[in-house]
Amino acid sequence: MTNYSNLSLERHNITLPERSSVQKQVILESPSLMYLTCKFTASGNLTSVCVTWKRGDEPLKNFSHTVEGNSTVRTQYNFTIVNSKQLGNYSCVFEDRKEQRGTFTIQVPEVKGKKKPLITYVGDSTVLVCKCEKCVGPSHWTWYRSNGSVQVPIDANMSAKYVISGAHNNETKLKLMNLLEEDGGSYWCRAVFPLGESEDQQELVVLSFLVPLKPFFAIIAEAVLLVAIILLFEVYTQKRKKHPDDGKEFEQIEQLKSDDSNGLENNAPRQRKK
Repeated sequence: MTNYSNLSLERHNITLPERSSVQKQVILESPSLMYLTCKFTASGNLTSVCVTWKRGDEPLKNFSHTVEGNSTVRTQYNFTIVNSKQLGNYSCVFEDRKEQRGTFTIQVPEVKGKKKPLITYVGDSTVLVCKCEKCVGPSHWTWYRSNGSVQVPIDANMSAKYVISGAHNNETKLKLMNLLEEDGGSYWCRAVFPLGESEDQQELVVLSFLVPLKPFFAIIAEAVLLVAIILLFEVYTQKRKKHPDDGKEFEQIEQLKSDDSNGLENNAPRQRKK
């Protein structure tokens, strides 16, 4: 049986002015004793203020509330959080003419990687980095690679392609060597805390060396085509200059043929009269 006698105590407070709602983020790594306190300041009759606590939309019991002075209602909810199922939103709700709500959002620390895709080339090596800035350090880190809709764990001991460092620090690195185009895709880093898990996704793009040259090749092809068209036009122009009478001679030959045809047609009837 798990012993929770040595849990740390976490105290968090929210003060609600009249006609307002407040939200506060609470970051936890380990199981803890939670003391959540809300104070509501009102100008009207405090005896008409209804106080409740909710986790999400589910009402909670075993909370306390008192009236302090002539304008403040104080309420407190105490509990022990021991697993990830208890993470989420805990709200103190004050209902009078209007509802005022103070919400404590309890979660494990966020981990963050590079948001923009990391672009590299075939044969290179690269490093993916994940950090947990607001934490002491996870129990351990795990790296995954997406295979369709499935996350496949990366075991650095089973492949010389991968090297994982910082397994128990607040930063972890995944080094990938001798990259191939098929190594591109989605990679996930997951931090495991005693109270839950947190993960982030990174994109790796592996390009062939020919990819950056494609625009250059396209420009060269267009230039070669343009030069070829210019050369053909120059050759055609030079031929026209060297043989300027070719067209006239062709027209004279066609005219002679036409005259011969007309002469034959005119002689044919005369021969019949003889």
